[in-house]
Amino acid sequence: DSLVSIEALRKAGVAQTVTWIGSSPLIKACAERTGLPMLNIGRSLAPELFEMNKQGALNGHIPVTAVNSAILVLAALLHDADQVVFSNERSASYGSLIPGTGEVNHQWSKGWAFEHGFATHLQTHVAADLNYFSLLRPFSELAVARQFARIDHYDAHFSSCNRNFHLLGERPAQRWCGACPKCHFVFLALAPFMPKPRLMGIFGRNLLDEADQAPGFDALLEYQDHKPFECVGEGRESRAAMAALAANPSWREDALVARFAREIRPMLETVDLMLAPLLEPSDDHGIPPALWTPLLENFRA
Repeated sequence: DSLVSIEALRKAGVAQTVTWIGSSPLIKACAERTGLPMLNIGRSLAPELFEMNKQGALNGHIPVTAVNSAILVLAALLHDADQVVFSNERSASYGSLIPGTGEVNHQWSKGWAFEHGFATHLQTHVAADLNYFSLLRPFSELAVARQFARIDHYDAHFSSCNRNFHLLGERPAQRWCGACPKCHFVFLALAPFMPKPRLMGIFGRNLLDEADQAPGFDALLEYQDHKPFECVGEGRESRAAMAALAANPSWREDALVARFAREIRPMLETVDLMLAPLLEPSDDHGIPPALWTPLLENFRA
């Protein structure tokens, strides 16, 4: 997502400093690959938290995007920048539907409601001339995936696999573990827009031809399970992507695609499986008008 935003801003002629928080070598490699000015901000967790974990306390999910937003606003003020640009897309505003509970959005601070409220607070109480917005807010995950597929500059460097970003525990030997919800969704979202050999080269394998991965993909499809508590697209996006692959000779014989066509697609309405409507932007965003027009042209090119 961030790389799509960086390249869109570059194409629009916007001067930018690629900024990230923490010490991830994967993020650093991608930042260096952009060739742009960089700012890496350190952030340390209180050691008492780890002691509590050792004593049996469970890790809780924190609104990390809200925390990072505040940090980057401070950095923008110190460095005299006029805008803080995130790369949160439309699907971040939608949670997982839990039977008996309702909708639960573990990534609420990545959504439009938080963005709008935080930006309003900043301009009212902090700095009237500082813009805070997500460049990808109007777009679906599939629209972002289509845009990324047009760029091959980062194929050997990027990763969205969450296991690479755990503070504790074992990390995968490769950039993609191939077994987590993020790996599943990124593979599925890119597949309709990227040549199969290229995608398999990125992941090192074909996740859609591994029958034992069915439960993970079922959760993305919201079939017999709810959407995972991960930053993945909406269920309708996953279903539309899988339907597109079922119609593609390059993919339709793969185990999970064939299973979808055989067992799941007959239960769905054809109109709900169309890709085109999901690629259209929404009106909910805070992108400045001067930037919105070239951005839209870039996505529709």
